[in-house]
Amino acid sequence: MNDQRFIIEMGMGNDQYGMDYTKAAARAIEDAIRHSAIPLFEATGVSHDQMRVLVTIGVQDPEQVDCAALAERLPRGRAKVKAVFGGLDVTNPDTGKTLVIASAAVEAFLPKQG
Repeated sequence: MNDQRFIIEMGMGNDQYGMDYTKAAARAIEDAIRHSAIPLFEATGVSHDQMRVLVTIGVQDPEQVDCAALAERLPRGRAKVKAVFGGLDVTNPDTGKTLVIASAAVEAFLPKQG
């Protein structure tokens, strides 16, 4: 592809009680994009549809992440979400319950501008 990355944001999210990897991942994505503003689109007239968004989620059990559901929730661009091994599971020794911690990298790409 001839796309050029113009944004990378990182975030962290967790699910403290349900051991829900998708919920933790959604919170990590929200954390990553919550502080972003992209005035580029309004300033240049470039359409959001031209933006390709790649999200990489790190969790201890990547197969438990519903990547399609997460991609649908992204507000702009053509999104792809992939889950990889990472993040952290922390087990409470008193209760046996596990806290799921997810990390996210959100990258945005546009075709090279002339």
